[in-house]
Amino acid sequence: MRSFFRTFSGRSLLPVAAALLLSGCDLLEFSPNDHRAPDSERDLTAKNLALLAQRPLPAGDTLRFVFTGDSQRFYDDAEDLVRSVNQQPGIQFMLVAGDISDFGFAREMRWINHDLRKLKVPYLTVVGNHDLVGNGRKAYEAIFGPRNYSFVYGDTKFIFVDTNGREYNFDGTAPDMTFVKRELADNSVRRHVIISHVPPQDEDFDPALSEPYAAALREDPRLVFELNGHRHAFSIGEVFGDGVTYINSSSFESRQYVVLTVWGDKQFCLKQVTF
Repeated sequence: MRSFFRTFSGRSLLPVAAALLLSGCDLLEFSPNDHRAPDSERDLTAKNLALLAQRPLPAGDTLRFVFTGDSQRFYDDAEDLVRSVNQQPGIQFMLVAGDISDFGFAREMRWINHDLRKLKVPYLTVVGNHDLVGNGRKAYEAIFGPRNYSFVYGDTKFIFVDTNGREYNFDGTAPDMTFVKRELADNSVRRHVIISHVPPQDEDFDPALSEPYAAALREDPRLVFELNGHRHAFSIGEVFGDGVTYINSSSFESRQYVVLTVWGDKQFCLKQVTF
């Protein structure tokens, strides 16, 4: 180390080393909590919604999309998932039910995006509990965007909700029930679909908000189903026996995803795909 940096043929390499480091400074992370990223890898939610807007779905047409979750550190599985999804006919977009990262690092989110940007369709995410670890909240908002948001596609409103109550010390702010109720009150569309990470029956969901959240969904006549992740295994059922269908996604590591087809008022069918 001493002979390399101090002399080489009698000449100092420190200026050369400094020049090399400075020329590549945009590639260096000085902290794992650094959430800076090139413009092309920021605000991905807005960018994917703009792509989706270029593929409008006429009202009344059948909706078909892929649902998965918990990509975390399963990068090899992400490559295979993309190859499989790209072979699915008639898919309009893909939803990822949170935990894009494992440790809340921006670079993890960028690594996953490196694979998912190869999809032939746009993808949208909801924030997961792992995405909020450490400086993850700022990283997620920088790389993807808001933790609570919605969009309308065709005649369906998709509502993305941060339900990671434990990450907020169960302080009553997650889920944001004001946001949830306002979005579910929208009667300008035919259907509603809610996407979250932690399901309301899970111990990581704020216990004081589990019943109010479930009640808000139960009282919505337009709700088709609630989609969530966190548990790394597929399941479907009426968790509270109240007529609301909850669908839990498989993780990338499980090498399965679901294709959901929606039509009519609240009719749907699903197909599990192994890749």
